[in-house]
Amino acid sequence: MAITYMTKEGYKKKMEEIAFLENVKRPEISRAIAEARDKGDLSENAEYDAAKEAQGMLEMKISQLKDLVANARIIDDSKLNTEEVQILNKVKIKNVANGQTMEYTIVADSEANLREKKIASSTPIAQGLLGHRIGEVVEIRVPSGLMKFEIVEISF
Repeated sequence: MAITYMTKEGYKKKMEEIAFLENVKRPEISRAIAEARDKGDLSENAEYDAAKEAQGMLEMKISQLKDLVANARIIDDSKLNTEEVQILNKVKIKNVANGQTMEYTIVADSEANLREKKIASSTPIAQGLLGHRIGEVVEIRVPSGLMKFEIVEISF
């Protein structure tokens, strides 16, 4: 399993999700299985089969989340700077071809959310920006081809 970088906030959210799944969802599914079992013949009991399948899916999700947090590295925001683009920086970039500017925050893959303008550090744009400084023009290969972006601003 790969190392995942997370903020303290992102780590806390994953731990809360695990607690919710274990303490709320797991007992709900156990009750559903017990109720279905009480209805008799298990060989033709669709409710029982569905509850057992839901239980398997839940346990798989809990296991995946536990693996994720077990391999998480918490990002120390006191060590962040704006000298060059790094994870957790907000980066304003300008498309050299059309002059359009965009602003993204580069975050851990598990915290990406395009609506909040948070892009995963593994995306081509983030990979192309990491390590570069204000004023630099970077070429980034995106699905539609090669694009040039100028780094206009780096902040938190």
